[in-house]
Amino acid sequence: MLDKLKSMQIFVHVVQSESFTKAAVDFSISPTMIGKHIKFLEQHLGTRLLHRTTRRYSLSDAGQLYYLECLRILEHISEAENNIQTYAGRPKGTVRINCPVTFGSIILAPIITDFLNSNDDINIDLVLDNNLIDPLHDHFDLVIRIGELADSELIARPIGEYEMIFCASPDYLEKNTIPDTLESLMNHSCLGFRYGDIQAHRALGIDSVAFNKQHVRLASNSGQVLKTAAIKHTGILLQPRMLVKDALENGLLVEILQEYAPTPMGVNLLYKTKKLPLKTRMVIEYLLATIKR
Repeated sequence: MLDKLKSMQIFVHVVQSESFTKAAVDFSISPTMIGKHIKFLEQHLGTRLLHRTTRRYSLSDAGQLYYLECLRILEHISEAENNIQTYAGRPKGTVRINCPVTFGSIILAPIITDFLNSNDDINIDLVLDNNLIDPLHDHFDLVIRIGELADSELIARPIGEYEMIFCASPDYLEKNTIPDTLESLMNHSCLGFRYGDIQAHRALGIDSVAFNKQHVRLASNSGQVLKTAAIKHTGILLQPRMLVKDALENGLLVEILQEYAPTPMGVNLLYKTKKLPLKTRMVIEYLLATIKR
């Protein structure tokens, strides 16, 4: 016998993510098991909740009504748990965070580790991912987003700036002419970050296509890979200062084209509502205080 409350949570997540596979990943079960939870609810209610086709799922009229009721019930349960934890002064549970890879591994990881060491009853599920997600509907409590914010329904707390710089190894610059304009980059070996379907010049707001996929010597969705290639004299890098800071200080890389660097982008901490569980509020307050210091 399946847990009805768990089935309701899974049903809501399937509706919001529009994917059995995504829900399966988020709940750490198989897509087949996701289907069993949905079927369990449909059999219990005696009606179909989802219309299934080979490509997508859509809510039936009954499914739409049940979805709204599930949202209301789950919200009440969450609020009740939060009230009890607040009253007892003992927040507990898991806070799920989505964050871009470089910012997460360099800035967020040590902060989260320190938080866990001083808060025994709170766990963190930190997902580092450069793909854009929908913060309103994805199964995350907190989302860190770099760049312009499009959704005004979210609550955004500024936590810093993301500075991108051009750099290369001294050996590479000695063997090649040092670029002095963005146009001259087309005569160099460049190392380009893969921004999904978006070309680099659009993602970064620069007036050069030298880092676009069709022009670079090496393309990767890992800034660390590109940094390693630059240190080994393979080409010119355009990556966050925080990623290459140690290499600059050690003389392995040299900053160039300072006057042409992209405008720093804002970094924001996003969440959906002001009515947050105590565990989530504690994580937010710790992040903001630590990053401010």
